[in-house]
Amino acid sequence: MDYISTRDKNLKISSSQAIVAGLSKDGGLFLPETIPSFSLAEIQAMAKMDYIGRAAQVLSAFLTDFTKEELTEYISQAYRREKFPPKEVAPVISLDAQANILELFHGPTCAFKDFALQLLPYLLTASLKKNGVNKTVVILVATSGDTGKAALEGFADVPGTKICVFYPEGGTSNIQRLQMTTQTGENVMVFAAKGNFDDAQNGVKRIFTDKEFAKALDEKGFLLSSANSINWGRLAPQIAYYFSAYCEMLLAGRIALGDKINIVVPTGNFGNILAAYFAKRCGLPVNMLVCASNRNNVLTDFITTGTYDKNRDFYLTSSPSMDILISSNLERLLFMLSGQEDEKIRELMNQLVSCGRYTVDDLLREKIKAEFACGCADDGKTFETIGEVYKKTGYLCDTHTAVAVRVYEEYRAATGDKTPTVIASTASPFKFAGSVLPALGEKPQGDDFDLLWALAEKTQRTPPPALTELKNKQERFTAVVEPKKMKDAVAGWLDVK
Repeated sequence: MDYISTRDKNLKISSSQAIVAGLSKDGGLFLPETIPSFSLAEIQAMAKMDYIGRAAQVLSAFLTDFTKEELTEYISQAYRREKFPPKEVAPVISLDAQANILELFHGPTCAFKDFALQLLPYLLTASLKKNGVNKTVVILVATSGDTGKAALEGFADVPGTKICVFYPEGGTSNIQRLQMTTQTGENVMVFAAKGNFDDAQNGVKRIFTDKEFAKALDEKGFLLSSANSINWGRLAPQIAYYFSAYCEMLLAGRIALGDKINIVVPTGNFGNILAAYFAKRCGLPVNMLVCASNRNNVLTDFITTGTYDKNRDFYLTSSPSMDILISSNLERLLFMLSGQEDEKIRELMNQLVSCGRYTVDDLLREKIKAEFACGCADDGKTFETIGEVYKKTGYLCDTHTAVAVRVYEEYRAATGDKTPTVIASTASPFKFAGSVLPALGEKPQGDDFDLLWALAEKTQRTPPPALTELKNKQERFTAVVEPKKMKDAVAGWLDVK
């Protein structure tokens, strides 16, 4: 299967080459030229498998450079029991007659990014070998909170790799920050970047498209790649857990084979919900995809109006992983729905760079609205939802999941849609204890670790050791850089002039 760039569909490379490159040289994103399909019989067969088998089945259809045996080995290592304790890996919990929670936070960093970033090091190092690349690959990551730690955890001390993470100064929860700044490993580096996530993400993109810097790196034996969801190797593993969720619903008798489901995803960069869209395009019976935003509701406005406009106030919210105004993965969706019109995509992305906004034509806007519903929830609604859901059902949502639940509840009330629904739960509530406690009527007191244990006592739950153990770890990385100095920071770390 060939992979093509969203900005030049004539540029064709293999899946392993796409994983190594991360971002196309023309600034576009790679995606498969054709979409594989799964029959209902194949989905029924997946239901009899464990998560490892389901993921291998899905990924082998996309990553055709790899044998199914290779992928099964990588997936087995990435999702082994000591990293993902629950037997189901991605369990589905019933919330009410229609709503079900897909828990994606049982990995080593307590966030959904673990599904991709525990597997990506295996895919990347194997891809390097398949393409005869003997250089040290340098992973650059911009994070709004969860990706950074998940990437650091996945790549720490992996031979032949180095990883550098940029997070927005003051733009993550303190627990998220500590997860990154205390990271162990001889090949890791972390910087705080002034500004917001978009500033950090744009800084990383500028580094990737700097040809002179790429040449200097090459002379030192380095090759740039990405662990953000701009890298297809990051996005593809996320498709698998939507197939798995459908299988879990089948096994629980919540649906019959062929019944359609809705999927609701809290998202800022559009990668997680795009993975659900790919699952639908592959044949997973999906009715509606519901895009849930927080107060930074650029995606809600875009799906509603067809105009994407990042020229707006930026807000720091209680769901920081969604505090994003430039949703990079939207480019992939526009490319697919436009019929692979790369010239149109180049024009739209150039408009975004030059004036911060673009408007799609009426046909494309209607295609988007046929696939996606949307909504947003500010912090007030988020806290209200955490408290209400806990009181009614005993289920404890983190702030991001609560955004999705609230948007789904408003969508269901407005439409009367009673389709069985999967809501992606993207992080452990203990990562945001300082926000979850007030939603339960408790006044936060003490430091972040006091809050962890206060939430544990309030809810009679055990906080993840990966979070409580941070208290005794030494911070290693405290440097702060301006976005325009990010390249210099990377060069200094790598000793590249």
